[in-house]
Amino acid sequence: MKKVLYIAVGCLGLALGAVGAVLPLLPAFPFLLLAAVCFGRSSQRLSDWFVGTRLYKNNLESFRRGEGMTWRTKIRIMIVVTLTMSIGFIMMHEIMIGRIVLACVWVMHILIFCFKIKTLKRPWNHKIYFTEFSEK
Repeated sequence: MKKVLYIAVGCLGLALGAVGAVLPLLPAFPFLLLAAVCFGRSSQRLSDWFVGTRLYKNNLESFRRGEGMTWRTKIRIMIVVTLTMSIGFIMMHEIMIGRIVLACVWVMHILIFCFKIKTLKRPWNHKIYFTEFSEK
């Protein structure tokens, strides 16, 4: 029963992550991470399949290896979370404690993404760069 639940939640996370990879308002990263964890706990076959997908490789592979995320990925996630939280912030115009909590969560989110999660630097291909200049 537990295995079936993990598979169901993993499939839901995969579906939402795939939609989030296309739609700018829905973040793909947390849903794909949920799918990876659920598939890893439910079935080695599903886990191996998921790890082999392009969706996983583009969004999670470097993070799960402990290498971090690119600035592009970090900024995309921070923008989506900021937009989503700002909607809640605006709707709580009369609930000051709610606004304070949202503001604190938002600040912590930004700090964690900027300072705690490693930033993956794209490798610079110096051979191509020097070849271009040596040919001119």
